[in-house]
Amino acid sequence: MKGFGNMMKEAQKLQQQMMAMQEEVAKRKVEATAGGGMVTVVVNGAKQILSLRIDPEVVSKDDVEMLQDLILAAVNDAQRKADEEMTQRMGGMVPGLKL
Repeated sequence: MKGFGNMMKEAQKLQQQMMAMQEEVAKRKVEATAGGGMVTVVVNGAKQILSLRIDPEVVSKDDVEMLQDLILAAVNDAQRKADEEMTQRMGGMVPGLKL
């Protein structure tokens, strides 16, 4: 059973490393834009929106739909980038594990 005890210690160590990595990635910031920079979104690794910038030229009561589409595109792109960063950082911890 000595091997099992070592395996449990390794699993606990890996779990602690993964938790530390998740905390580190959650603190990182990812920026994405849409409409050639007309809308910019910054999210953290936990995919929380930290800031949203809208170029005043885009704000028009005649074209609210376009502004909504640009915001959605920027938010979705920022969240995708946050996912990619998390996958990239976590993927090296456990070879062969698909995250």
